[in-house]
Amino acid sequence: MAMLLYFLLLLLRLTALPRDSAALTRHDFPDGFIFGAGTSAYQVEGAAAEDGRKPSIWDTFTHQGYSYDKSTADISADQYHHYKDDVKLMHEIGLDAYRFSIAWPRLIPDGRGRINPKGLKYYNNLIDELIRHDIQPHVTIYHLDFPQSLQDEYKGLLSPRFVDDYTAYADACFKSFGDRVKHWVTVNEPNIETIGSFDSGELPPRRCSYPFGVNCTGGNSTTEPYIAAHRLLLAHASAVSLYRDKYQGTQRGQIGITLLGWWHEPATKASRDAAAATRMNDFHIGWFMHPLVYGDYPPVMRRRVGARLPYLTAEQSKNLSGSFDFVGFNHYLVVRAQSDERAFDRKQRDYYNDAAAIANPFKDIQEGHLESAPWALGKLLDHLRLKYRNPPVMIHENGFADAPKTPSKIEFDDDYRSEYLQDYLEVLYQSIRNGSDARGYFVWSFLDVFELLFGYASRFGLCGVDMNAVERTRYMRNSARWYSSFLKGGELRPGSPSGKGYGVA
Repeated sequence: MAMLLYFLLLLLRLTALPRDSAALTRHDFPDGFIFGAGTSAYQVEGAAAEDGRKPSIWDTFTHQGYSYDKSTADISADQYHHYKDDVKLMHEIGLDAYRFSIAWPRLIPDGRGRINPKGLKYYNNLIDELIRHDIQPHVTIYHLDFPQSLQDEYKGLLSPRFVDDYTAYADACFKSFGDRVKHWVTVNEPNIETIGSFDSGELPPRRCSYPFGVNCTGGNSTTEPYIAAHRLLLAHASAVSLYRDKYQGTQRGQIGITLLGWWHEPATKASRDAAAATRMNDFHIGWFMHPLVYGDYPPVMRRRVGARLPYLTAEQSKNLSGSFDFVGFNHYLVVRAQSDERAFDRKQRDYYNDAAAIANPFKDIQEGHLESAPWALGKLLDHLRLKYRNPPVMIHENGFADAPKTPSKIEFDDDYRSEYLQDYLEVLYQSIRNGSDARGYFVWSFLDVFELLFGYASRFGLCGVDMNAVERTRYMRNSARWYSSFLKGGELRPGSPSGKGYGVA
């Protein structure tokens, strides 16, 4: 696993975007378009055992030595103690918005019941500090850090009890912060959490079954990813119904969900590979978008997964259909898909066998099949526009990682990151001109953080963090200054790419 993830950063290649002669500015984007940057609670806050916070499944996972570099996020960038300095940095850069998540085990340490007053105070302070600096708080309610106590009690996402506990937690968030938070995300990346956690077992709670995963804590790779996804969809719909019925009229905010947006392309010109790429886009994107727009899972999944794919009741279908004011997408990769129809003939099949496609990035890393290509974002947005009724879209993550030999080394020169972001912003602009209803763009990440796949071996931050310093010193990289100039009215300047390597999350 460690070697494969190292190869990911070495082997990815970027397809450059042909450049226009005219420079682009933020004023070319629609009025009200939001530019920001983001992090998530477990990855940035630190203070893992302070002020009443209890463990999440990610704390357990990293403390058992399963992270890429055997590290934990016990301290990470320590935003819990440095949030005021961070907000000042955001203001200096000129961010319109900061995307962050609330840690369920910090706000409600046991997963249900009592709200932790110190956790409540921290998030109130962070939100108030953002608003004082005219920065919009964009809040994710659940960003993978499920309370370990509930995982131990009933196996988390596999139980119907998850929906009720999640809804009560969401209610506490709306009630506590909704007077100031106007942009809510229910769940982050449910379309990959389910695969990594319940099929391959690469991620906590490490559930899988042979031959699809090894060294797991139990599980069934043929059924559990679909069950977990079903629970997340129902939890999302429940939270949206609650927000719309009880809070939205007075708080006047918006609510949506954020999906991982890998784009699948055929590995060859063969028609079978083209069909495999289409299936993978239905499995990867349609798995959640189809229920959200049309009230049921994609027909191709119904045919291929059969009885292992949970059914939606008429009431569940009604609640899911249209249950968003926007949809967020985290986009980094284009994945090349190959047909593997023999896999569909197997007696036991997992998600990728059901799709009859060789398109699993974790398996493809060694062969260098993964790409970061700006045009893939354009294809994703076209797909959403044409197949899913052109929903309002927020690009909630897009960014570039480096993998320095000395991860803690302070380095300001990251022009490759600026060029990467420039290429994607140009594609995003063209997609809007072509009719996409994109409404925001957030760089991943505002700071260097604990990366869920790479620990501290890769860095995405516009602002660097000296992870060896007790005070976790922050500093602006060149990309932060470039982004700041753009946000304050400067140009995206055309020019030839530097030729330096590009990385992905």
